[in-house]
Amino acid sequence: MAATIFFTMVIMVPIYALLIWTYYEPEESILFGSRWMYKEEPEISSKAVRYTRFVSIASMIAIPFAVVSLILEIYVLRLVLVVIPIVFIFGGLKIFTDDRDQ
Repeated sequence: MAATIFFTMVIMVPIYALLIWTYYEPEESILFGSRWMYKEEPEISSKAVRYTRFVSIASMIAIPFAVVSLILEIYVLRLVLVVIPIVFIFGGLKIFTDDRDQ
């Protein structure tokens, strides 16, 4: 049990670092690994930036609940595994149907 918790924490540190970087630099994270395909600097829409930030912050909140519920077998927290995709879907719908950018 202690080894599982240790390895989970070791794996979670780079994931959280990536999510924090994605939140603060969404344009860079969107283009990471695909910048070579463009001759000029591509223009990223503000909706894509907002969605990337939303996904990173929602993931930073949801991942600990999911990990704790799976490792410690707290069955009430398993509901989080159902709620997380619903939050992402409704958040994406809210961002992409918002008329603020038009």
